[in-house]
Amino acid sequence: MNKYEILYIIDNDIDEEAKNQTVDKFKNLVLSLGGTVEEDGVDVWGTKKYAYPINYKTEGYYVLMNFQAAESVPAELERQLRNADAIVRFMIIRK
Repeated sequence: MNKYEILYIIDNDIDEEAKNQTVDKFKNLVLSLGGTVEEDGVDVWGTKKYAYPINYKTEGYYVLMNFQAAESVPAELERQLRNADAIVRFMIIRK
């Protein structure tokens, strides 16, 4: 199992409950694929200002998650992130 870190930005225009559901969705996705989310692994940074406008918006809701998983998990996670309408940007790195 490899260690990974993912930082993703949720659209700030959706309500707080939808943001929490999105965070839980991706945490549960890692768990369902056989990975483990580290203790204190989900760090919600909250609303931050972008360095430059993205889709005519200037703020987003940032979430950082550290997890361990097999090599195939980041590809599936990336696929799910690309299909999610609430996700603005994301980045997965191997530690």
